[in-house]
Amino acid sequence: MPNLAARLPHFLSTFPQPSVLPPGIEAQNPFVAPDVQALAQRFANKFYADDQPYGVRPRVALLGINPGRLGMGRTGVAFTDPVALSEICGIANDLPRGRPELSTQFVYRVVEALGGPAEFYQHFFLSSIYPLVLLNKGLNYNYYDAPALIKTLWPDLQRSLRQQVADFGLRRDVAVSLGKRNGEFLMKLNDELGLFDKIVVLDHPRYLMQYRRRDLEANVAKYVEILGSML
Repeated sequence: MPNLAARLPHFLSTFPQPSVLPPGIEAQNPFVAPDVQALAQRFANKFYADDQPYGVRPRVALLGINPGRLGMGRTGVAFTDPVALSEICGIANDLPRGRPELSTQFVYRVVEALGGPAEFYQHFFLSSIYPLVLLNKGLNYNYYDAPALIKTLWPDLQRSLRQQVADFGLRRDVAVSLGKRNGEFLMKLNDELGLFDKIVVLDHPRYLMQYRRRDLEANVAKYVEILGSML
């Protein structure tokens, strides 16, 4: 059976667009673009192409909300902006740098504290509950920001989780929600689907960087303690 490196880019590039969305909301699949697909594949080949047979080393899923247009929407890698992709993950790219993504900055503080990307991605799989970019009037939007959107996307949220667990050989004993509001919906989805034994909910990296930055070291340490206990 193909390993995660072979399956992840295919999952991202072929996930279906919703047929109907509430007025003003649009969904984009950036992973159909050849340059984004290429970066996603290079990352997967470097960090998810296990030498061991598929399924021998299941990873813990760390699940965010849905990708942003300037982070994963450009790099193809969850919670990873162009600077982190190049300077920390070692995958050169010509993408515009712009302002560093707050979520990326926090996540890679945690990654470094847990041994760096090569070690971290052996044990954890960073992803999203919903894999497509959502926009409202051109700005990032969350799948849970409107009741009508939640209702419309619910079957796709279920599909996304089922497919990731089945195709990527993820651990079933525990999964991690990045974000408390996100965690509420992940728990509801899990109640319906029965995919994970336990859901651990952490504050979202962007929230911590935007509103709790003075406690950055303590917040990173909390992440490291909780994730480290899952190794």
